Amino acid sequence: MGKPKSSRPTAALRARKRKSKTSSASAARDKGHAFAEAIRSRRRELNLTQDEVADRIGISSPYVGHLESGKRHPSDKIVAKMAAALDLGNRELFFLANPHAHALISEPAAAQGSTWEQFQKDDKLRRLHNVLNDEMLVLSQVALMGEVQSIRDLIYILTTIRHAVGR
Repeated sequence: MGKPKSSRPTAALRARKRKSKTSSASAARDKGHAFAEAIRSRRRELNLTQDEVADRIGISSPYVGHLESGKRHPSDKIVAKMAAALDLGNRELFFLANPHAHALISEPAAAQGSTWEQFQKDDKLRRLHNVLNDEMLVLSQVALMGEVQSIRDLIYILTTIRHAVGR
């Protein structure tokens, strides 16, 4: 008979697990890397210490260090204060801190379809707002009048119509 199999993982399996854990941790760090690098390099350009930046923003200097190393993700409020303190563009710094947000708003409208088409396809949203078939007909006529910029605009129009007719 052969050797009984051990329940312990082999050295190769343990190495693969370690590599997997470090690569996912590395990917998480890379998301905040551009933000961290931008604030670190700008702080150095201005010859400011982490303590001075922390005082300008009203946060602790260790937190500034965590932001610069990519260990922490800043709130929108901190991003705005950081932009002001380091004389950086608020919008650009926000997108560096939140790269997923830039991808959400930068998709071309043609790839997404028209706002009306998106609204028609979104059953969950229509159920949420209890949109009736006759209301869909009215909104389709509104969509024919010109390009509606966002689904939120369609909901606003629907709410206004409902208010006008007492629904």
